Amino acid sequence: MVSRVRLCLLLAALVALPVTAHAQWKPLEKVETYAISGQSGPDLYRSIGENGPNVGVARAIAHTNFKLTWTRDYQARAGACVLVSAKPKLVITYTLPSPSAPLPPAIQKNWEVFLAGVSAHEKVHGATIVDMVRKIEAATVGLTVADDPKCSKIRTEMTKRLSALSQAQRQASRDFDRVELGPGGNLQRLILALVNGG
Repeated sequence: MVSRVRLCLLLAALVALPVTAHAQWKPLEKVETYAISGQSGPDLYRSIGENGPNVGVARAIAHTNFKLTWTRDYQARAGACVLVSAKPKLVITYTLPSPSAPLPPAIQKNWEVFLAGVSAHEKVHGATIVDMVRKIEAATVGLTVADDPKCSKIRTEMTKRLSALSQAQRQASRDFDRVELGPGGNLQRLILALVNGG
């Protein structure tokens, strides 16, 4: 009976190992702001359009960016190369608008609702980035490439896997924005409430 309990505990500990490995890192999240001006909802939104972060051909209300670096342990084993471990360092930066002067009380309330909604939207983008990094871990740690004693072929294989995961994250982000900014979408409602609220 005691040996069965020990076996169950050992199995539970082994099952928990991958979860523990993934839990060892956390992203560093930073918030940067850009200045906007105005004393009314329409003026604030107009200033966002003039000063917001450049994203491609247009300016955005807010933006989420990230920097990802890795510490990887490649090991040659019997002529093959194995990625034994990979520890990510992920820095996510949220860029949000910030009024450069105090707002009238009624406008301040509207602004706080708007900013909270925009911040929550950007946090979803942050979560998709974290998810992508966890998928990269799952897809690469333990990867073994035969006949690769110098651990050069494994990098080509990893690039293929990382490219697919990165493209999937970007597409998910674009799809999310399309819904949020589309008719009846959350961001569209926030914009209309800010502009129409004063």
